[in-house]
Order: sequence, then structure tokens, then C-alpha cells
Amino acid sequence: MKPAPFAYIRPDSVAEACEILAADEDARIIAGGQTLVPMLAMRLARPTKLVDIVRLKELRGIRSEDGAIVVGAVMRQAEVERSELARDALPLLMKALPYVGHPPTRNRGTVGGSIANADPSAEIPLVAVTLGAEIEIENSGGRTSMPADEFFIGAMVTSVMPGDCVAAVRFPVWSQPRLGTGFHEVSARQSDFAFVAAAAQVALDEDGRCIDAALGLGGVGDRAQRIDVSVLVGQDVARFPVSELVRSATEHLEANSDLHVSADYRRRAAAALGARALADAIAEARAAGGVMQ
Repeated sequence: MKPAPFAYIRPDSVAEACEILAADEDARIIAGGQTLVPMLAMRLARPTKLVDIVRLKELRGIRSEDGAIVVGAVMRQAEVERSELARDALPLLMKALPYVGHPPTRNRGTVGGSIANADPSAEIPLVAVTLGAEIEIENSGGRTSMPADEFFIGAMVTSVMPGDCVAAVRFPVWSQPRLGTGFHEVSARQSDFAFVAAAAQVALDEDGRCIDAALGLGGVGDRAQRIDVSVLVGQDVARFPVSELVRSATEHLEANSDLHVSADYRRRAAAALGARALADAIAEARAAGGVMQ
């Protein structure tokens, strides 16, 4: 198939892009195009205009700022994979990125594009929700931010309004020296959309007690969600029943059924993968302190 006719515009600034988007609610942003272009080809998307923002320097870069790593919206996923700053400060994102599509798609796909697309199975939104990232949004009124779990409303639905442009993602950095992460997902084939994905990060003190813990699940419902594992804080993780904690926390999850798997399968997979990711994060954090497993 061929796409329906559209106008192609390459603005010179984010402000100009926002003006175009505000004036035409059927205009769409394009950057990497790894999701949008196939949708255009199948006529699942019929924008009046494509607003190409990938060359805007305002939306590029990876920097450390106020206890966070700020990733510009048009940074290619492969660029983030190769970033020493991101590798050192965002180990959970580094574990998730190899699951995002294939190397050729990561060479074109952008971080902001994955966030804006809001696929419930996508790995980058899952990491953003798990870590409590902030999504920076620019419009004619300037730049604002909102928590990731408020930004994602449902499947392919976000809080972005006409005239808004995702500008950056602000990932908080955990500075504790004894830090561990875990990431697992299940799919029909490697790099296909995940039926269920789980991301975890844990920080321990010198005595092996939990200082902070985060667990997120993707692909289960209409959006990525963070699971409450705060009961771990203050506990000696070497003796804590992690599987029971995750099974209890995921027992009543709202899950979707589709042509691939049932809601019941997703709940069971969420409990299993969540426990595995959390256990991996704990083991890695303990090893960081020289604790034998």
C-alpha cells in the first residue's frame, strides 16, 4: 500500500514545530519514523502534515543535570546505547535497550518517539515509569514536565495536547554504590513486541538491607505500571521471600487478552518475570558489595 497524501515540513525550531502542530490537530511529528512510517504505508495513520523534528539541535544531547540524566527526544536509541554517561548512570535503561526492536531500528528510532508512541509493551516507557522519570514537554507557553506515570494514559494515548512536543526525558539517577538491576521479557520471537516485560532496580546499604527498590511491568495492561515493592525497604534482602512479594502484588492486576495470549497468562508471566527481575537486581546489588551469593 501507499500512504495517503500529506505535506512534509521541516521546521527550524521547536517553537515553529509547536506552532504548526497547534494550528492543525491532524499534523504528526516524525523523527525516527520506525512506527509511524509502517502505519502510513498501511493507511492506519493519515496525517495532513508530517513535521520533521529530527534535525533540531534543541532536542538533542545527553547531559547530567540535578541528579538526573536528561535525554533529548530525538536522540537515537543506538546513540544512547553507546553513551558512556548513560551506561554509567542508567544501568536499567542499558539492560532494556537491547530488547528494543533490532539494531537497524535502534539506529533510526528515537527515545522521544518511543515515549510519545506509548506502546504498552515498549521497553523505554517501562523503564521511564519504573524509575519515576519526568517527561519534558514544549509548547508555545514554554517547557514543562510531568511524571511518566501521568504522561501515559492508555494504549497509544498520552497527555500530549495539540501544539505539544515531547522535548526530553529526565531519568533520575540512583547514586547508591550498591546498585543492581534486572530486566526480563517474553515475546513470540526475539525483538518482537513483549507479551510481558519486567524491570527492577534495587539499592542496598553496607549491611545488605534495602535502601530503595522499584519494579515495573509492561505489556500486561494498557500502559506500563509501577508495582509497589516498598515493603522491601529496610529488609535484609538475603532472607526476604521475593517471589511471594511479587506474586501478592500482581495477583489482582488488570490484564488484557488478545490474539496472542490470555489475561491469565499475562498475570502469571508478570508474577514470574517480576520476581526474576527483582531477584536479579538484588543479586547484582549484593555482588556489588562483595557479598557471595
